[in-house]
Amino acid sequence: MLPVSSGTAATALTSALRSLFFADDRAPSSVLARAASFALALGVLSLVCFGAFAALRYHWAWAPVLGYWRLFWNGWLTTIGISLLALPLSCAIGLAFALLRGSAFLPLRYVARFYVEITRGTPLLVQIYFYWYIFGQQLSRDFRFAAGALILSLFSGAYLSEIIRAGIESVSQSQLESARAIGFTRVQTYRYVIFPQAIRQILPPFAGEFASIIKNSSLLSVLGIEEFALAAGSVSSVTLGYFESYLPVAIGYLILTLPISLWTQSLEKRARFET
Repeated sequence: MLPVSSGTAATALTSALRSLFFADDRAPSSVLARAASFALALGVLSLVCFGAFAALRYHWAWAPVLGYWRLFWNGWLTTIGISLLALPLSCAIGLAFALLRGSAFLPLRYVARFYVEITRGTPLLVQIYFYWYIFGQQLSRDFRFAAGALILSLFSGAYLSEIIRAGIESVSQSQLESARAIGFTRVQTYRYVIFPQAIRQILPPFAGEFASIIKNSSLLSVLGIEEFALAAGSVSSVTLGYFESYLPVAIGYLILTLPISLWTQSLEKRARFET
């Protein structure tokens, strides 16, 4: 048996490490390579966090915070409820204003444009105060949940309308002319020509905006809605355990947004493959 030289061993080790930690665009990465890279990235991130907390010399005190677990649970369920109500509302608002942006009636087109530009150009927190204290001030506390979901929908609807409008405009003019040539009405053109092609382009950014809706719901705590962020603020003010109170909030939002992010990535890959 011939002895293996040090140069050959180093080359083999380099080749193994390259196949384990470097991606090849011509072939998909193996399960082992993805698992090893994930473990390495998680380990590095854990070391960074551990070093940061070690430098702070922070003493964890979970017992007082865990006594308020029911408050966290109810706040998390409230966040889920607001998000489930805001998601379809924001889609409906976005679709309506995207169609208004293409309306032949110019006043409606400019109303939609004003709404989109003002909404996208001002912070959500300012809009929450504006909508509630000007339009919703006469409502009782029982309507704050629905009002908060509607405000969040109006904010996200402006972004979704631009996503929909970009998807509609991505359809080539020649296909629209072909639809007119065979006698399609405007509704039929949207139904059979525009929407089937636009939906493939708008789904990935739509999914990303859905994650933003969930995270933006934390700002509704200023209305006194007892959602997840308000629960953490209440607990931290009593226990003075700020890290212990807000770390569950970060994990809770990740549980809601991470599946959407993974879904977004799969949609983007599918859209690239189909195009």
